[in-house]
Amino acid sequence: MNLLPRTHEDFSQKDFWNSFFKKRGAKAFEWYGEYPELCGLLHKYIKPRDVILIIGCGNSSLSADLYDVGYRQITNIDISHVVIKQMQDLHGKERPDMIYRQMDALNMTFDDGQFSVVFDKGTLDALMPDSTIETRSRIDKLFSEIDRVLRVGGRYVCVSLLQDHILLKLLEYFQEAGWMFRVCRCSEAERKSVESGDGPGLSVFVVVCTKFKKLPNVTPVLELCLAGDQIQRVGSPSEVMAAVKSLQDSAMVCSRLSRGSVAGQGEISLDLHRPNEATPRYTVHVLDQPYARESSRRFAAFIVPQGRETEWLFATPEGRTALMKSAGYDRLAVVALHRDQEYKGLDSVREELEGSILHLAPTGCQTQVPFLSVGSDVGRREVCYRGFSEMSGEFVVEEVEGDGGQLFRRLIFLNNQGVVQSEARLKILKSRKGKPKKVIDVGYLASEYLTYMTVGVALAVPDNAECRVAVVGLGGGGLCSFIQHCFQKVRITAVDIDPVMLEIATEYFDLVQDERLAVYIRDGVQYVHQAAEKGTSFHVVLFDVDSKNPSLGMSCPPQHFLEPSLLQAVKTCIGDEGFFILNLVCRVEDLKNDAINALKSTFESVSSFKLEQEVSEIMFCSGQKMVGEEAWRTSIEEAANKVNTLAKKRKLQTGNLVVKRIYSYKVSGAMSTEKSLVISSSKDMPFC
Repeated sequence: MNLLPRTHEDFSQKDFWNSFFKKRGAKAFEWYGEYPELCGLLHKYIKPRDVILIIGCGNSSLSADLYDVGYRQITNIDISHVVIKQMQDLHGKERPDMIYRQMDALNMTFDDGQFSVVFDKGTLDALMPDSTIETRSRIDKLFSEIDRVLRVGGRYVCVSLLQDHILLKLLEYFQEAGWMFRVCRCSEAERKSVESGDGPGLSVFVVVCTKFKKLPNVTPVLELCLAGDQIQRVGSPSEVMAAVKSLQDSAMVCSRLSRGSVAGQGEISLDLHRPNEATPRYTVHVLDQPYARESSRRFAAFIVPQGRETEWLFATPEGRTALMKSAGYDRLAVVALHRDQEYKGLDSVREELEGSILHLAPTGCQTQVPFLSVGSDVGRREVCYRGFSEMSGEFVVEEVEGDGGQLFRRLIFLNNQGVVQSEARLKILKSRKGKPKKVIDVGYLASEYLTYMTVGVALAVPDNAECRVAVVGLGGGGLCSFIQHCFQKVRITAVDIDPVMLEIATEYFDLVQDERLAVYIRDGVQYVHQAAEKGTSFHVVLFDVDSKNPSLGMSCPPQHFLEPSLLQAVKTCIGDEGFFILNLVCRVEDLKNDAINALKSTFESVSSFKLEQEVSEIMFCSGQKMVGEEAWRTSIEEAANKVNTLAKKRKLQTGNLVVKRIYSYKVSGAMSTEKSLVISSSKDMPFC
């Protein structure tokens, strides 16, 4: 039997409710939870001595439950004479002091100031299905009547789902009237709705409006109580609206997760905040195994230690999928800890997260969620410097602890916190006074793509002769420093548009300019064009430039670095014998194909190497025509061996680069994907 209205407007019609309660009979219809779910908040704002009016009581058992625990002065009204008769028959003998009257809440016959509490569970929502002029006028009448029958100091307590138009109307009316306004979340009612399957898992709120005499030049109090008993005072109605909307969105996400699997649909991500804090404390990514049995899905949370959130395994959807499979759970919540937050330890984090994580569990899941992590602590992160760049916005230089207690220093742009802009490994040396001193390990390359770029330099270095290298994109200077120390006859010209990057590279990443390394603060595009016009030549040109707008789908390089005129200028600079090496990071297939086609139309030979566990694809371009796969393989092997020999001689690394396979191979416009090539290293090497 369909007992729900067909249209929203039915909620305000007397005939509908008479028909509804006749069909429903004696069975209570509880819209937003029953007494056990609501009692915590009700007892806080309604006292046994209060004179209580319940409007739109329906056949709810809530007033009877309140009566049974000591509330005696309760009057119930409803527009439906059918339900009033039902409730009088049901409660008349056992609860003789309980009053039931058929009455329209918009035209009440009670005396002014007769009640100390007006309680409303779903009535406002029923009477305000939309925000038309007619509806708003009706609600003005309702609120006016509530104002009239409430005494000064009394409270209007309203249980509602707080749709946007309803919350806005509440704020407009009661703020203008000078009442204190507080919104509380009733998470117990919300959870019961999800667990029982009776509701959509929408957020349930209790709005408490306290009547005061309106005084001139006094700003009404607006408060939120959305997490436990913590009360947050806010300065404007828009802040109330934003907080409630955020909570509603999260509740819908949790409901979706409770009711089904997201396997095959990617992952769901959300931020967790503390009350009164604007910045997130945790970011949670939830993903499901495909084909898991709905009735017995196993769920766990994985805490990512501080400083490791940018690793492939934790930072990418592909990595988190691999982590879930490795952990062996059907659903995994991967939790990242945010910078600028303090965490006492793993046990403290578990305790803080337990309640929130349980909201993300599938229906029927265990009540105790296992917490997994790497190691036994939450890691360490220390901000060394915080600054601002006109080009990149706010940034931090921070030190984090990695595996085995190794320390790393990182440059992070705060508008793209999931990406490490530059990273250096720190060595602890003793100073002359015997005190430990942190120095940059110049033999460490943080990313695999930097390894390929270094091998690209070795491709172009003539034996026992000087080699000129142009690096467009300085960052922290790690690549330049490694090349500077590895190849002692190489002269490096580094170009970066941002003067702040040179300051950071020098101050925090130990970049040293000398007769073999010069840094120019220039626009990279303009520099390459001018170099080509002047006849400046390089044995190798490296592009390691990131886009300031990663939402475009290509984060490296910016698209204007692939303009035909610029690529032609690069070709002019390297001549027939030189090499152009580009770090290409693109998640949009069409954009990537356009980039590759632009390179193929300019250079005689183009070979690309797709890195495992990374989005990066390293493009090797040359003006000379490489004939056959073996020519590229031989050249790469010789270059890798040269880097190994020089790095060992300079004491920059341990282990050897090993040619294993070719990922994608393109030469003179031809393309083969039968074999693949990657340069890898032993675990103790910095090339990883």
